[in-house]
Amino acid sequence: MNEDGAGRNGGAAVTEVIVVGGGVSGLTTAMVLADRGHRVRVWSAAPAAATTSAVAGALWWPYRIEPLDRVGDWSLATLRWYEELAARPRETGVRLVAGVHRGERLAALGAWAAQLNDVVETAEGLRCRLPLIDMPVHLGWLEERVRAAGGSVERRTVASFDEAAAQASTVVNCTGLGARELVPDPGVRPVRGQLVLVENPGIEEWFTEADPASSETTYFFPKPGRLVLGGTAGTDDWRTAPDPLTAQEIVARCARIRPEIAGARVIGHRVGLRPARDAGVRIEAGSLPGGGRLVHNYGHGGAGVTVARGCAEAAAQLVG
Repeated sequence: MNEDGAGRNGGAAVTEVIVVGGGVSGLTTAMVLADRGHRVRVWSAAPAAATTSAVAGALWWPYRIEPLDRVGDWSLATLRWYEELAARPRETGVRLVAGVHRGERLAALGAWAAQLNDVVETAEGLRCRLPLIDMPVHLGWLEERVRAAGGSVERRTVASFDEAAAQASTVVNCTGLGARELVPDPGVRPVRGQLVLVENPGIEEWFTEADPASSETTYFFPKPGRLVLGGTAGTDDWRTAPDPLTAQEIVARCARIRPEIAGARVIGHRVGLRPARDAGVRIEAGSLPGGGRLVHNYGHGGAGVTVARGCAEAAAQLVG
């Protein structure tokens, strides 16, 4: 095992693999495959910093993701990995930070919740110490890990998986929302998330309060150099420009929890379209023209960061 918990596949045959998609799912999958000894190329239309993953609030927690019977294992595998990476936060972007999930109860969660450490149930909700990821740093680290393991990351727009199949025997689809057109899979749809970045007025703990039936959520996450405020969860909302009124409402909701947020200087706005899928995460293998193999790993909704390593391992098993 190397320092990140990744093993190599010993005598297994080396496969030429192209991973389409350069967000957290694509890069984590590419890293796992490269660590197993495969020759891996990542094709991404945009730099990692311009992907939906870079916008994510990125607190580890299974949120808006199915199927429930598999999410727990994927999430826990990723949690254990992040706990290791948190020993090197400046390098990996992963820190363990305390906070509160208001209104949550252990009994309402899946069996996975019994495996959590540092969780206390209070009158307010669940007080936890969880991974909080600085995504621009983490995505950059993942790209370097792929390269260090012998892989490459290339800027390339893909109109069909046939393009990749012409150059590699196996193609892994980690295109997120792009899978709607590329597969095509009409069950893939956006869940719009808008964030406001402010100067941190001294808040050291995160906070979340989410009503699954509402398109509005309230959360704030302390990140290096900023406090991230959220948010929204608008299904089938394709707008990528920040809405000024929505931004004001986000700040107001967060300020009701911590009044000092009201006076914090706004330093930026972000919008990301979470890649949800009606049938839940799709991890399965199929065939390509000419006998190639196509492995799908998409549909992670609002929890791509939470299941990144677990889903990467599951997809890698299908590659062989």
